[in-house]
Amino acid sequence: MELPEASDGVQLAAYRPRLSLPVVNAKATPEGFDASGDYHCYGDGSSVASRGSDALSGYETLDAPPHYDFYANTEVFGRQRRLRPSLYQLHANPEVDPRPPLYEETTAEQMRVEDSSEEDEEDQKEPPLEPTRFGWVQGVMIRCMLNIWGVILYLRLPWITAQAGIGLTWVIILLSSCITGITGLSTSAIATNGKVKGGGTYFLISRSLGPELGGSIGLIFSFANAVAVAMHTVGFAETVTDLMYENGTVMVDRINDIRIIGIITVTFLLGISMAGMAWESKAQVLFFLVILVSFASFIVGTITPASPQKQARGFFSYKADIFASNFVPDWRGPEGSFFGMFSIFFPSATGILAGANISGDLKNPTVAIPRGTLMAIFWTTISYLIISATIGSCVLRDASGLLNNTLLPSSSSEDCVGLACQYGWDFAECISNNTCTYGISNYYQSMSLVSAFAPLITAGIFGATLSSALACLVSAPKVFQCLCKDKLYPLIGVFGKGYGKNDEPLRGYLLTYIIAACFILIAELNTIAPIISNFFLCSYSLINFSCFHASITNSPGWRPSFRFYSKWLSLLGSVICVVIMFLLTWWAALIAFGVVFFLLGYTLYKKPAVNWGSSVQASTYNMALSQCVGLNHVEDHVKNYRPQCLVLTGPPSSRPALVDLVTCFTKDLSLMICGNVVTAGPSPSAVEKATSDSHVTWLNQRKIKSFYRGVVATELRSGVNMLLQGAGLGRIKPNVLLMGFKKDCCSETPQAAHNYIEILHDAFDLQYGVCILRLKGGLDATHLSQSNASHPIEAEPQCSTVFQKKQGKKTIDVYWLSDDGGLTLLLPYLLTRRKRWARCKVRVFVGGDADKMEEQREEVLALIKKFRLGFHDVKVLPDFYQNPRPGSVHQFENMLGCYRLDTNPKQDSDSGPPRQQEEPWMITDQDLERNKAKSLRQIRLNEVLQDYSGEAALIIITMPVGMRGVCPNTLYLAWLDFLSHDLRPPVLLVRGNQENVLTFYCQ
Repeated sequence: MELPEASDGVQLAAYRPRLSLPVVNAKATPEGFDASGDYHCYGDGSSVASRGSDALSGYETLDAPPHYDFYANTEVFGRQRRLRPSLYQLHANPEVDPRPPLYEETTAEQMRVEDSSEEDEEDQKEPPLEPTRFGWVQGVMIRCMLNIWGVILYLRLPWITAQAGIGLTWVIILLSSCITGITGLSTSAIATNGKVKGGGTYFLISRSLGPELGGSIGLIFSFANAVAVAMHTVGFAETVTDLMYENGTVMVDRINDIRIIGIITVTFLLGISMAGMAWESKAQVLFFLVILVSFASFIVGTITPASPQKQARGFFSYKADIFASNFVPDWRGPEGSFFGMFSIFFPSATGILAGANISGDLKNPTVAIPRGTLMAIFWTTISYLIISATIGSCVLRDASGLLNNTLLPSSSSEDCVGLACQYGWDFAECISNNTCTYGISNYYQSMSLVSAFAPLITAGIFGATLSSALACLVSAPKVFQCLCKDKLYPLIGVFGKGYGKNDEPLRGYLLTYIIAACFILIAELNTIAPIISNFFLCSYSLINFSCFHASITNSPGWRPSFRFYSKWLSLLGSVICVVIMFLLTWWAALIAFGVVFFLLGYTLYKKPAVNWGSSVQASTYNMALSQCVGLNHVEDHVKNYRPQCLVLTGPPSSRPALVDLVTCFTKDLSLMICGNVVTAGPSPSAVEKATSDSHVTWLNQRKIKSFYRGVVATELRSGVNMLLQGAGLGRIKPNVLLMGFKKDCCSETPQAAHNYIEILHDAFDLQYGVCILRLKGGLDATHLSQSNASHPIEAEPQCSTVFQKKQGKKTIDVYWLSDDGGLTLLLPYLLTRRKRWARCKVRVFVGGDADKMEEQREEVLALIKKFRLGFHDVKVLPDFYQNPRPGSVHQFENMLGCYRLDTNPKQDSDSGPPRQQEEPWMITDQDLERNKAKSLRQIRLNEVLQDYSGEAALIIITMPVGMRGVCPNTLYLAWLDFLSHDLRPPVLLVRGNQENVLTFYCQ
């Protein structure tokens, strides 16, 4: 083939796909193409519908270049979303179907919604108000630093330094920072693995590990943040109360004063948070500046010469002796231990998720969260280390605060106790009596003592406590709102409603306020802090585990842009968090895990209808794949035989009785695949009909543990052959074909009956066992769901069947007429293991001679006992071998009337091939004569069934086999039809593949 020359006038540029520019208020044209040219991919702007077959000539193509809209779930205001061409549109012949098909990401339902809202979109001239968004500095780093610089920094870090010493205090700080640093790396990895929305910690964990663990952590983390509001508010109230006491002001007493001030403060913070994120963010920046000024005042104060008043309170500026004395621990009181101090300090490091918790209010969460969080951890760790080292180098552990405790020249130095003696002060009396009120072991406001200007430290305490309380007051409702919107738990959906352009959770603010107020009433900071330590540690443990689990599953969807993480470091961080939880407060750790497992169990039981592509799903796939491949190394053994069923249900909702019966002996035991053959040519509508999710939804709603497989074929037999040869995976593949009996076979064409039996022969050729179920009223239930046919995405309605009911003390009658390998006996045994069939008595009927009935019965019973099936009722029926009644024979002959071949002796034998070769389903007199004995046997069996099993719950009978080339298919179908007709109980015709499925050996 010659390519066109440039002189031929072919300009490739004219045929390149157009990249449309944003068009305000773009509106779809009637043909389905928008006015912006998104679908006009040709040089002249014409569409496929208008150009017909010429549209795909030359270099013209519908293929679109990569575009953001193809992968996004949201739309940009003022521009209609571009849609990728469907595969059908790219390869289909426009002459056959010139109409533009639906695009891949557009369903019929979506198009209806879009059409109905078209006028509303046109009327919307103004773009929606843009919510307030923050960058990584203001939105994450400052917010995290403020939350970390909380009440512990000012009011407890000097006291912790006195208890643990500078050395162990640094260990506590670095251990906390190690945990939060690893968690920060894990958070950064998860946050950069896709677009992050609102919900913070809950969103990250739930979208990574799934709703089961994500939901429980969402509740716990929201509660922990609400309690943290109380902790920081109590710290603020303590400072205000101390200032009041120093100035001689008392309202009631110390505890109640803290409660009163705390309630007033949290109410004020509630007002700020409900005013909106913009006001809250401005307040946080103000608090940040105040804290920086207070730090500067503290550092200046440490190098300023100490006045007598400060020396009396234990401050002597930098002294090597003081550093050496304070470097080692001096445990005091019931909390005097390493982990006791750690449990009090650790909540101060838990603010690292303050930025992630408002992920929905960030401009670019995937950039802001890693950068802001890690920078906040670094700078706050440095500040904690500096403050603990400086105050431990300047202030004694114990001091009286009295100016007259100076060491007089006339006093004996031998009576002076403590390091202060070297600097001219004698605090021996208060040290020996444990009545010292100053020093870092006794005075919580030691940073104010050291500061160059004490009010600045007080302002810093106010800023740190209020900013931390405000951050937690915002974080808790934001996380809880996302949890409520996901509807994982009942009764909390009311708190998911948002207000204003920022979707503020005002109801969540009120709930957090109530929880915080309740804990403020405790009014004891050292009691509140350990309560939340375990909840935060539990959250951190799961964040780290989420990162590890997502990495270890090797899912192609795990592609975080943040690369500085290690899955093994994340696992180590997760384990450390769990260990520390139990070392801190073992009973609180048990409570935390108890809550997690309770909520986990509830979510697993309810199975919420959400799909977030979690790592748990990826892990499940990996394990299933590994186990399936592992089965390739295991040879089949009769002891492990399971009836793995391919059930020809069509749409499962159309034959619920067949589905319910098969479920009775496959549920939690073996494979079940519902097969559906759509007889049509290849087309999008046929493929959609065969692969619609509504079939799986129906099975799930009915709690059927089954796979579904739909195929499109030109005829039923070829489609079933696809399923017989292609269904399954490795050794997990069907070995039994189950289908419904062909109803009204005489009313259809003989060819249809012939093809139905050919399906059985195909199954036998492929070494399948075959079962056919027949109900008196038929199996087809499609008339019950016709009202739902216009909504293919929805599941079909459920209807009850006889196999869903308890069968009571009826019988399961098994007619073991021929040995098929034992499948005829195995299926009723499996049925009796189900509760609804457990009370049924199994009766086994076999044929025999009248004069040897008891002997034959004992033989069969002994064989059944060796199989350990628990069947004890065996009946030998010589009736099988009697001749049928003439009326039954006449009825059978009438049934064959539509299939009989009329022989004409005058027919010219040279006129063409015999008619039977053209129509192999027709029955000749020779066929009837050749199969007369078998025909009479089936007629007689029906009479026996009616005599003995009219009241049975189920009849299971060995299915006869018609020999190919000897028994015409229509005659074989007539056998099956007459054998099972006019019976009230359901009839299951069973034929194994003639290989053992039962054994009485142990190896």
